[in-house]
Amino acid sequence: MQREIGRTGDLEELADRLAIEEVLFTHSRGIDRLDQACIEAAYWPEAEVAYGTFNGRAHDFAAMVVGALRGAYALTQHSVSNTLVEITGSDARSESYVAAYHLFHGAEKEMFFSGRYLDALEKRGDRWKMIHRCVVMDWSRTLPVVDERESPAFAGLAKGARRENDPLYEFLKRG
Repeated sequence: MQREIGRTGDLEELADRLAIEEVLFTHSRGIDRLDQACIEAAYWPEAEVAYGTFNGRAHDFAAMVVGALRGAYALTQHSVSNTLVEITGSDARSESYVAAYHLFHGAEKEMFFSGRYLDALEKRGDRWKMIHRCVVMDWSRTLPVVDERESPAFAGLAKGARRENDPLYEFLKRG
């Protein structure tokens, strides 16, 4: 049953919602950094996914997608927004919008994917994780790119990369 829109919840409900968002955002970090352990951390061991070309165990998906993305794209960026969550006890259902950018090797074109994640989550003890994810495609397009990463306006910025080459990992080490 859907809760009344705009109703404030108690502190436990707020904490649950923040924990669920952290799970969803961590999954996107894992995808974009090609961090298999990070992706797996978002799912219970028996979780399943429906990604169209891959439907099955989430941990198997995590292993597969890291190699697939490494082979197909130089970089990706998955942005999750408009997340609505319905919590019933230790079960939750969420719908999130996803805008995913995929820069092909050579940086001459990018594929943009717009869709939604429909996630079922379970709380075990004090931890939420996904038990099922279904990806819904709304649209996609591929466009040519003018790569401006090394242009004078952006030459001095830190650049995104995969795994330990990304500035994130050094930043996190510094605490």
